Amino acid sequence: MASVITNPVTNTNSDRSKRKKKKKSMVKEINQQSQKQSHARWKTEAQQQIYSSKLLQALSKVSLNSPPSPPRGGRAVREAADRALAVAAKGRTRWSRAILTSRIKLKFRKQKRQRGFAAAVAAVTGSNRSKKSRVSVLKLKAPTVQRKVKVLGRLVPGCRKEPLPVILEEATDYIAALEMQVRAMSALAELLSGSGAASSSSAPPPQSPPPTGQ
Repeated sequence: MASVITNPVTNTNSDRSKRKKKKKSMVKEINQQSQKQSHARWKTEAQQQIYSSKLLQALSKVSLNSPPSPPRGGRAVREAADRALAVAAKGRTRWSRAILTSRIKLKFRKQKRQRGFAAAVAAVTGSNRSKKSRVSVLKLKAPTVQRKVKVLGRLVPGCRKEPLPVILEEATDYIAALEMQVRAMSALAELLSGSGAASSSSAPPPQSPPPTGQ
């Protein structure tokens, strides 16, 4: 009878691989469930109310400042709405963390621009122009899908240099959050317009001047 000799090393390796596969599948299921919960959270009425309260607080801070010009005022409102959205996300996603840290990065960028303005002007030479032309040629040769992924990564905050799976996950959550933002701001605009119309209708009619004696 031929005796079957089992190798303990191969058995331990197979057990480890099975454990790793099981662990990966469990982590994947947990991530998928958390993604579904986060996407569904933006569709709830409670989350919209939370965001609306944070939006009102942010807009009140913007209105307390000195009245800016119309383009800057619209930009300030948009930045306040985006910051309120990131605060409502509690920094659990890349895009929300990128929005919350964008103001700090902008300050450092302004300082760097002021320091390196003279160097940047001096660096515009023929060699730099040739490099720019080479880069443009390489970009034209890039595949269409890769270019679309880069564009999508630029649209989603904090995903400029991330791989495709991360970009898709963040974009799905970001789009759901933006849809909720539109619903909340539309409801707020309707509420404000309704209150304005009610106040104008409740105002007393203007009195006619008394007749002058002839």
